[in-house]
Amino acid sequence: MSDRQKTRARPNPRRAFSSSYGEILAEGVNRRTVLKGLFGAAAIAAIGHGFSASPAQAAAASSLTFKELQRVRDTADHWPQGYGRQILARWGDALFPDSPAFDIASLDGKAAERQFGYNNDFTQFLPLPQGSTASDRGLMVVSHEYATPFLMFPGLTDEDYREKLTDNQIRALMGCLGVSIFEVAKTGRDWKIVLDSRYNRRIHMGTQMDISGPAAGDDRLKTKADPTGRTVFGTISNCNGGITPWGTMLSGEEGAMDVFAGDYKTLPNQELVERQGWDEDENDIYSVSRVDPRFKFEEEPNEWMRFDWVVEIDPFDPQAMPVKRTSLGRMTHEGAQVTVAPDGRVVVFMGDDDDFEYLYRFVTRDPWNPADRAANKDLLDNGTLSVAKFSSDGTMTWLPLVAGQGQLTAEAGFATQADVVLNTRAAADLVGATPMDAPEGFVPHHGTGKLYVAMTENEDRLAAGKGDERETVNIANPRGPNPHGHLLELVPPGAPDKPDHAADTFKWDVFVLCGDPAKPEDEAMFNPGTTASGWFTDPDNLGVDPAGRLWVTTDGPPPEGIADSMYVMDTEGPGRALPKLFYIAPVGSECCSPTFTPDGTGVFVSVQHPGELRMSDNEDATTMADAGTAWPDFADGMPARPSLVVITRDDNGVVGN
Repeated sequence: MSDRQKTRARPNPRRAFSSSYGEILAEGVNRRTVLKGLFGAAAIAAIGHGFSASPAQAAAASSLTFKELQRVRDTADHWPQGYGRQILARWGDALFPDSPAFDIASLDGKAAERQFGYNNDFTQFLPLPQGSTASDRGLMVVSHEYATPFLMFPGLTDEDYREKLTDNQIRALMGCLGVSIFEVAKTGRDWKIVLDSRYNRRIHMGTQMDISGPAAGDDRLKTKADPTGRTVFGTISNCNGGITPWGTMLSGEEGAMDVFAGDYKTLPNQELVERQGWDEDENDIYSVSRVDPRFKFEEEPNEWMRFDWVVEIDPFDPQAMPVKRTSLGRMTHEGAQVTVAPDGRVVVFMGDDDDFEYLYRFVTRDPWNPADRAANKDLLDNGTLSVAKFSSDGTMTWLPLVAGQGQLTAEAGFATQADVVLNTRAAADLVGATPMDAPEGFVPHHGTGKLYVAMTENEDRLAAGKGDERETVNIANPRGPNPHGHLLELVPPGAPDKPDHAADTFKWDVFVLCGDPAKPEDEAMFNPGTTASGWFTDPDNLGVDPAGRLWVTTDGPPPEGIADSMYVMDTEGPGRALPKLFYIAPVGSECCSPTFTPDGTGVFVSVQHPGELRMSDNEDATTMADAGTAWPDFADGMPARPSLVVITRDDNGVVGN
């Protein structure tokens, strides 16, 4: 979810910092030394102070040799010298030979379902043929998270668009969300969409899907249109995701509650509606119930339970029906990153992207079968869902969320596993999970076996002693409030040679505390060599390139004069936690989900919601006319268009080097 969406939904004035990180260190983190083995005392000394390292010294410490960008806030995007940037796909671009030309005046559902969608988030390059390491041909798998109607169509404002949207425009919104899958090929320096590829596919709010796992067939998922509780039409709020070892996409549905209309107090399970994140000021955001009544509580009281799941989609089989895997729990899924344990069991890591929510993991019961792709078809329906609890001794424990075990008794409302997955947040509350600061990006490092996870921010986090235990600072979220976010590093046993991501206990550490190191009140912590352009706030999506560097994209609202951008840093050696600014997105946008060609010569990144902030005052844009930019077309009458870009070196070398 855009961090600006979350900010509008839960406004809160920024509080002054009232507890120092040093006080939190005294709880137990200091016995390990934050960023241990890297800077030692120098790291702690750097908190809240300027850096003494020169740019030349910083460059020497890092494996990254590109010339770092200087911060700029602009209507256009920026990339390093010696590199080129290409727009590969824009909202409305053709994905099929018969796709209509993009025309806002005539856009409707049928047209949108044949075009690249809006607000692209998760992005993954999958080489073709499947299983190869081809770097010049592959599938792009891209999710489309949400729409902003008043920035898409002229004549609408943020106050009146719900009433003024035409039925055709509403159907266009439904068609431009979901997932785009399409083949791309590189000829020379240029990438192009292969329009006649048999793989090209659009999945949207009307696509038929199966429901599987412990909640499938449950009475709470049955509707008038689906009395079996096993079939649903559509996927909503597709944020980030992951790729399974057998090549399917896991797409996290995040914030589906916003699409529904009506009075939730007519429902029998009002407490669950509230716990799922219902906000009366942010509902019915697309007026969808006008053309599809199932999205109104009074018309179909169970429909809302059929969203906010992880959806498995097979990009390599356009005929395969997507499946909502209820075993992975119901929450505001930022994504679902995947790795494999030494015994072959598949491990899925998930962040629940909201303030004070949790980190989750799902471990399959059975190992995957590399020799038989079809044998893995329903692997994700059986396994153990768990939630993370952090301790001050540097350990993190995965607490199982299994009906009948521990506190999850029938008397507590968890008689079956369906009860657990339908009310996952309450189950996690009950077992004592650690509330986090809006956990988003989650990525396993293929070289070290470590996991990196981004806490985007939480301005509602309170200082020690200022509120209840859930809301105050804790060992893994040590700043109250936390307007800048931070990165954690999780280390499974057996790393780096044979990391066991299915183990019950990990070690953990703080990797980065975000903010401006020149401002003591930010309590920021980066490598002391970080430049004035290299520090960042609000980390969102993460990626690891073939060379093992960590890429971070941000999702503000950033401080005045700073645009959301993409940074890259080493995770080991003298350049550890030393970010360098690589790409700057246009004003009002975030860049999402860096993904790489296998040879590391190209990085793809989604640019979402360009122009959502005004250029003049950094406040929310309210109409298409006052959007901060008309990127990338800059044409009269044309709105800003979320786009997928690819960045390569002019000499076709490895990006970052």
